[in-house]
Parts: sequence; structure tokens; C-alpha cells
Amino acid sequence: MSKDKQQTNQEIPFYQPQGNEAELFERAYKNQLPLLIKGPTGCGKTRFIRHMAAKLGRKLYTVACHDDLTAADLVGRHLINEKGTYWCDGPLTKAVREGAICYLDEVVEARKDTTVVLHPLTDDRRVLPIERTGEILHAPKEFMLITSYNPGYQNLLKGMKPSTRQRFSAMSFDFPDAQTEIKILLAETSVDQAMAENLVSLATSMRALKDHDLEEAASTRLLIYTATLIADGMGVIDACRASLVEPLTDDNETIDALMEVVNATLTN
Repeated sequence: MSKDKQQTNQEIPFYQPQGNEAELFERAYKNQLPLLIKGPTGCGKTRFIRHMAAKLGRKLYTVACHDDLTAADLVGRHLINEKGTYWCDGPLTKAVREGAICYLDEVVEARKDTTVVLHPLTDDRRVLPIERTGEILHAPKEFMLITSYNPGYQNLLKGMKPSTRQRFSAMSFDFPDAQTEIKILLAETSVDQAMAENLVSLATSMRALKDHDLEEAASTRLLIYTATLIADGMGVIDACRASLVEPLTDDNETIDALMEVVNATLTN
């Protein structure tokens, strides 16, 4: 779990819009609606949320969900120190108390019995019952709950229950179009226009292989890593292998095939 410090307007993280996602976010926030964001790994979901939280001037609590995440991890638990037992709020409770934004990243990774704790916060009640202390916290109008997941990972065992999913307004993210992705590389790194265009062209070619040889597509995040290494002086082919090919697969034959795509795209 991590907590992002409250950010000023001068510290708003860069984000390149792809559509009307900022408008939808602001309207959901204004009308106290929970929001669900769907999209592949590395397409900009977390950056977008950080950008919007800073733009709205709200503190952001981010929870990386996982198989062992319990309701107590979200709500809080009693702890013991030299003075005795005391209550420690979890990130969800802190966000409700403070009128902050709580972001549950990859929420489908959490146990289904854990996500039930979200239900009272995602309807007209907007309350968080804390059974262990007897409190019922009423969320202030500034509080917002956001969840995200990658639909490509969904299966019968790891999917959001329809009864939970229908408690959210939702939007789908995908990798940016070529021109937008070029703008992102130019803004995030110091590569030149020609290199940004070549890297985006390479990513487009590699993404066409996703359903055949790869579980995951080459993400915008990996493109930024690659461009960063190149801008720092690393050889283009070596940078692509380190940050665009090796993270996608452990299979040597697939690595060799991807490197052929790299060489064909960047050496012609």
C-alpha cells in the first residue's frame, strides 16, 4: 500500500488526454459517483488518476490489491504497543475521514469477501461501517472511490462480481493512438521526434503479436522506459531489448522473434 502526498497545482503529473475521460472523472467527482477504470497494463490508468487527484487538489490513497488483501487491510485493525491496544485506520478509512480519493488498483486481485466492504460506499448511503469500533463513517462530498482492473486477466476465478461492477460508473482505457503516444514520449523523455515516431511504430508492430505469442502487449510505460534509456545514451537495440522485449516474455524463441521486429523496424 502507498499514500501519495497531497499535490499542489504546480505538481500535477503530466497526462495526455485521449478523449473525454477528464470530463467524466470531474462529473463523477462532482456528483459523488464511484468510478471503475478498465484497461491493459501500462496504458496510463494510474497516471490519469494521479493527474486528476492533483488537478482537483485532493489527497490520494492508492492500494495495490492482491490475493491476501483483507477487509482489515482496507478498513483498519487494532494494534498493540507498549501503552496497550489502539486502533489504526486503513487507507480506505483514512480517505473517508479526510475526504480524499481512494484508488484500489487491480481490484479483481483482492478476495471477493474483501470487496464487499465497498458496497455501502458505492450507493446512496455512502457510509463505511467499522464493525470493530462500532463506528459508521459518513463519507463527505469530497470523498471518491476509484477501482481499476485489466479485463484481459479476467476469468471465472478472478473477475469483478456483476453486483459490485454495477455499483460504479465506468470507462475503458486502451493504448493511445500513434500521434498521442508520440506526444507522450516527447513530454516524458528527451528523445527527438524521429526516435519517438520509430518507437511508437515498433510498439504498434509488437502489439499485433499479442494474441499470438504474448500474454501482454508492449505498454506505453515500457515505451517510456525504453526512450529514457536511449535518451541517456544507451544503444537503441540494447535499450529496446532491456525495456521493451525482455519484460514481455521469458521464452527465448519469442525474444528472438521480437528482436527481429526491433531490428527490422529500427535499422531500416
